Amino acid sequence: MNFIALDVETANADMSSICQIGIAKYIDGKLVEEWSSLVDPEDYFDFINIDIHGITEEDVAGSPTFPEITDKLAYFMNNEVSVCHTHFDRVSISQALNKYSLKELNTVWLDSARVARRTWSEFSWRGYGLNNVCNFLGYEFKHHDALEDAKAAGYILLAASRENKLDIEGWLKRINQPIDPTNISSGAAIKRDGNSEGSLYGEVIVFTGALEMPRREAADMASKIGCQVAASLTKKTTMLVVGDQDISKLAGHEKSSKHRKAEQLISKGTSIRILRETDFKKMVYSSNEIA
Repeated sequence: MNFIALDVETANADMSSICQIGIAKYIDGKLVEEWSSLVDPEDYFDFINIDIHGITEEDVAGSPTFPEITDKLAYFMNNEVSVCHTHFDRVSISQALNKYSLKELNTVWLDSARVARRTWSEFSWRGYGLNNVCNFLGYEFKHHDALEDAKAAGYILLAASRENKLDIEGWLKRINQPIDPTNISSGAAIKRDGNSEGSLYGEVIVFTGALEMPRREAADMASKIGCQVAASLTKKTTMLVVGDQDISKLAGHEKSSKHRKAEQLISKGTSIRILRETDFKKMVYSSNEIA
């Protein structure tokens, strides 16, 4: 079991705004090396993100920018399997590389959330977030610290491998198979609440702001990868997709009513991820790559 596990934290809703990255390297299933760094995103810090991870603009002052750590990323990731929990970290890395016109890294991605969904029935269709799975496994860690989250993803993969007797190659095949191999037809139809075999099944998504694509098209894309598409924001919402122009207005200070309501819910403890339309498209593309 040779792989690296990775996690990032971002400064704002732009997923390229990486402000911390953590990487843990495993050989034969043993943690042999770890690395973590604050990163200057060269961007503003949204108070919502600060509330989540506690990292501020002052904290990253003097830290390297993303281009300055790409050699370190290449050292860990090139020609390796890179494990992250859901697609968000993968998308963040890709968007940051695009932001600075840097070439993609030569790595194979493995989603530990998809691994968990195919290992423990409790998480097949819901509740497969990093914290929930680790609580179930009895693994304690400091959530939203990039290195801690990376090692948590690594722990989930190793625990699932012990459970299912699968190695890395086995998992790379298994995650592209139905969650329940005995009921292949269950994910064939796209339902109103999302394709049950989609990589983001269980997520509840809402769109707001001026999107580049028609809302109907965005909803179809979200449903295909498993998201339930809702018209209004509630405590059940897990993702809010905001038009790129709305994100960039006055460094995020002019926001739609849905955007402001999402921030209010987040401040009260509701777990909602806010992302740009561009990042949403990239997330869909990444999901379809391994569908």
